[in-house]
Parts: sequence; C-alpha cells; structure tokens
Amino acid sequence: MISLNMLSLSLILFSISAAVFLLRRNMFIMLMALELGLNSAGMAAAHFALTNSQTEPVIWALLFFAIAAAEAAIGLALLIMISRKFSTLNSDEIKELKG
Repeated sequence: MISLNMLSLSLILFSISAAVFLLRRNMFIMLMALELGLNSAGMAAAHFALTNSQTEPVIWALLFFAIAAAEAAIGLALLIMISRKFSTLNSDEIKELKG
C-alpha cells in the first residue's frame, strides 16, 4: 500500500511539474518545475527499488538526485546571467540570446 502511494505521489508530482513547465513563462518557475520533475523520477526509481529489492534502481535514484543538484546550480547561474543582461526572467520578453 505504501509503495503504491509513493508511485501515485510521484506521478502526481510529475504531472504538476509538466503542467507548470508548459504553462508558466517565468524562467525561475520553469527551473523549479524541472527540479520537481527530476525529483519525482527519483521517487519512482526509489519505489521500484523498494518493491523489487534490487540495488540498481537505488543507483538510478541517486543519479537522478545528483543530476538535479547539478542542474539547479548551473540553471541558477544561467538565470542570474540572463537576469543581468535582459532585466527580466519572462521567457516571452527575451528575444535573442546570442552574445
């Protein structure tokens, strides 16, 4: 029962993440939605590790969390640079990104 709830929560979080990423135009909100999606994928991998008693999904879950942490650091650095150059984080207002 707990594992089914965990997989359901992962699906709900991923659905929310995808909807927010597609509907919002603020790049910071889009980055946080991407983080939520990666973490929900890690939760699904942890669920499969619990139900199958194998170590490979645990390694995948740790990999998901490591990628999410690195993506957050690089994404925030990029958002700071974009914010300084264009004075906005609204993706509709940014027309050109070449230097």
